[in-house]
Amino acid sequence: MIETAAPWAKNKLYFRPKLLDALKGYSRAKFLTDLGAGLTVGIVALSLCIGLGIASGVTPAAGLYAGAIGGFLVSALGGSRVQIGGPAGAFVGLIALMVAHYGVADLLVCTMLAGVILFAMGALRLGSLIKFVPHPVTVGFTCGIAITILSTQLRGLFGLHLTQEPAEFLPKLAALAGAFASVQWSTVALSGVSLAIILLWPKRWSRVPGSIVAVGAGVLVVQLYHRLGWSTDTIGSRFGGIPQGLPGFHFPRFAWDHLGGLIRPAFTIALLGAIESLLSAVVADGLIDDRHDSNQELMAQGVANFVTPLFGGLPVTGVLARTATNIRSGAGTPVAGLVQAGLLVLVLLVAAPLFTDVPLAALAAVLAVVAVRMGEWGEFWLLRKKPRGDAAVFLTTFGLTVLFDLTVAVEVGMVLAAVAFIKRVADTTKIHEMTGEQAAAGGQGHEPVKDVPRGVMIYRVFGALLFGSAEKLESIIRRTGGDTRVVILHMAAVTAMDATALNRIENLHAKLRRHGKHLVLSGPHTQPYFMLEKAGFFDALGRENIGADLEAAVARARVLAASR
Repeated sequence: MIETAAPWAKNKLYFRPKLLDALKGYSRAKFLTDLGAGLTVGIVALSLCIGLGIASGVTPAAGLYAGAIGGFLVSALGGSRVQIGGPAGAFVGLIALMVAHYGVADLLVCTMLAGVILFAMGALRLGSLIKFVPHPVTVGFTCGIAITILSTQLRGLFGLHLTQEPAEFLPKLAALAGAFASVQWSTVALSGVSLAIILLWPKRWSRVPGSIVAVGAGVLVVQLYHRLGWSTDTIGSRFGGIPQGLPGFHFPRFAWDHLGGLIRPAFTIALLGAIESLLSAVVADGLIDDRHDSNQELMAQGVANFVTPLFGGLPVTGVLARTATNIRSGAGTPVAGLVQAGLLVLVLLVAAPLFTDVPLAALAAVLAVVAVRMGEWGEFWLLRKKPRGDAAVFLTTFGLTVLFDLTVAVEVGMVLAAVAFIKRVADTTKIHEMTGEQAAAGGQGHEPVKDVPRGVMIYRVFGALLFGSAEKLESIIRRTGGDTRVVILHMAAVTAMDATALNRIENLHAKLRRHGKHLVLSGPHTQPYFMLEKAGFFDALGRENIGADLEAAVARARVLAASR
């Protein structure tokens, strides 16, 4: 436990794993429940970890190391009672590209950098900022990742023979299409059987996952194929099996001149990991009526992603599907996650040789179903009902994720979302000229004001004055006639302003003064008031030219209009 003296921590422990609270009053009954849940989710994680290791362009062992070591650290140190950590499909495309371009050693270093970033995000209490990632960006790259995962499984589903499978999407499709003549029908049959088992497995038997049954059935089919003289790729034939025992500790060797190129993908892994884990934690909260600590969760993810690569493991995050399985199985504390990790360790120590005959077609079927289920395909149907800006952000993020990589997709998607937001804010910001009759009628955020003198123009500003909308203030100068003596800027409905808006108001004041005219502000409050005050604009304008309301501003304008 670490105690912080930072003022924002309010003298509370800010590195406090949920496990510490969960163990208070822990009983034998709770342990037995967590034990059953942990074993169940461990069985589910087993095939997924192996499959994700293969799909990522590394080894099945790397996926198991991530599930065992990373999963243990996430459960032991995390901020959620039921979060399950491990390798995730969301990372598949990014990892495959990194391995193809940089190699495994650089991937491990990049993952460690992501761990440092995640821990820093949690330590700086930035967990709540993840909610500012727009929904179209999140859904766009999620659907894109699903397509990427599907593309990586086509080779395994059809048993295609490729000397080298490109990491990029379009070259990959071209290579797969060129190799289609080599399709293995025995593998296709095995893939079909595996898919049928997973998709048709009865819900009432959900305590035994359909994916594990499919993999087990696949092993039996492989034995039958051996007797018939048929062949299909297995973990043993492709990778030589899974090494028995725990991995050794080693710091990855890499070229230091590559470090600069790893920063961007490290930030992408960190951001994606944060989004995935916190989204999973939020959903879990709703299922168990609890509240997670997002900052603690980020710090745990950071530790897991820094330590796991030292043992050859993949990037780690909280995984919604496994977390939901954990909850449905009755888990109530992080002990279930520790049991899940322990089961994977036991497999590595004792049962690794048994996975030699696991067919890649069965694992491909498992991941293909995972990909289809993770994509939010209904979003495409809803595009016609969404604002054009949001639709453009979604489609752009989706397309860039598939055609290029997740790093570019997230960067461009966030920029487009920001532009769409700024335009939306700018469109809602209005500047209206108020006539004397409108001022006298009241009802627009002010009390009725009568007898507005000649030569006084009132402009009511509504909305946020930000850099996308501040140029609308320039129109005031164009509207002022030669007989205008005073311009009143009624700001009671201005909710926020930025430096650009401040600059435009200063320019408006300067131009009016050059033409012998006056500016009076009416009703600035909260953030706009303090910003104008801090910038010294009230002193430049003259505090007597600041009206608390429109009536006070008109009274001051009456004095200025009468003066010569």
